[in-house]
Amino acid sequence: MKSSLIALALVAALPFAASAADGLSYNYVEGDYAKTDAAGGDADGWGLKGSYAFHPNFHAFGEYTRQETDLNKVDLDQWRVGAGFNKEIAPSTDFVARVAYEKFDPKHVKAADFEGYSAEAGIRTAFGNHAEVYAMAGYEDFTKKHGINPEGEFYGRLGGQVKLNQNWGINGDIKMNRDGDKQWTVGPRFSW
Repeated sequence: MKSSLIALALVAALPFAASAADGLSYNYVEGDYAKTDAAGGDADGWGLKGSYAFHPNFHAFGEYTRQETDLNKVDLDQWRVGAGFNKEIAPSTDFVARVAYEKFDPKHVKAADFEGYSAEAGIRTAFGNHAEVYAMAGYEDFTKKHGINPEGEFYGRLGGQVKLNQNWGINGDIKMNRDGDKQWTVGPRFSW
């Protein structure tokens, strides 16, 4: 009876046994230079990103940036935390879908303090041991606050990593919306 239950549990776990595609890791920490080019003004600063695979097909992630606007020198804190699903669709390619809670917090400007959510999906591909790229399409929306109702918007995200060795790489990411606003980051990444 025990061996039958063990066999049944193993058969039930087979669909979940697939892990990330070859050459892709969902365990990393990253430090970044961050820049925003937007119609409302430009800003730059620094950021941190991290991800942890708690299951072969699921990961948790977090991102934080602190930038200072060129005009008025206002500090902008932005962060998001969420969970993602990754499924191998080819030997070195994953389908990735992620949802996140987001917060936009300009210091000393409480009327522009917003929180909301985002959802994105796309592909991530490794090219051998030295490079990877990803392309995502997403949607983000923030809640009405202080009488201001920011519109939700669709965006695209492109990124890539040059891998220096098994653990270290340089990662770059750019997020663009239909209004032409761009947010980009670049920095070293440690993966395990």
